[in-house]
Amino acid sequence: MVNTLALYGHPFSSYTWKALIPLYANATPFEFREVGPDHPASGAFVSEAHPAGKFPVLSDGDTVVIEATAIVEYLAVHHPGAAPLIPADPGAAVIARMIDRVFDNYVMANVQRVVSAYIANGANPDPVEIEGGKQELLRAYRWLERWLERNAPPPHVSLVTCAAAPSLFYADWVERIPADCPRLAGLRAELLALAAVARCVDDARPFRHYFPLGAPDRD
Repeated sequence: MVNTLALYGHPFSSYTWKALIPLYANATPFEFREVGPDHPASGAFVSEAHPAGKFPVLSDGDTVVIEATAIVEYLAVHHPGAAPLIPADPGAAVIARMIDRVFDNYVMANVQRVVSAYIANGANPDPVEIEGGKQELLRAYRWLERWLERNAPPPHVSLVTCAAAPSLFYADWVERIPADCPRLAGLRAELLALAAVARCVDDARPFRHYFPLGAPDRD
């Protein structure tokens, strides 16, 4: 059977990681189609497929799926494997989806807030945006720390893994996870040790100069 599964994205993109992690974890055959100046056909496809021209985008024959969370959900249904991705218990699945939203909306969104300030003016980024993004990151960190004190995330690799790994990877570059959040720091280290996540980290290394704050000499 001819493999028709393709993922459009960029190796340095956090949301591309979110879609790549489940593919790697389940050893799902697919073609990665990089979006960038050297790959105009990929960019044209994404521009047509997504209402805002954003990646990642998954194509599976005649089916096109946009948005990273929806891609993970699609893979769980149509390309299942050893990694469960979505908990089988409906109640546990609700919690997984809730934590997925926390990582996207309150961790990664505030990372992007700071990054966008540097992209807008690298020499003089808006201090209100920088401080606001960092303070909201710290607030999200401490909420997650309290949640982890009372709850265990679903077994890896799940939707939570896929959301948390890239979010915490880049968030810690923007605002270090503080000492009073040891569970969250431990989760980040645990995620980076997973083979599927480590592969994303390694594939992104050549692009670290893209990080507008300056990529730290770690990870």
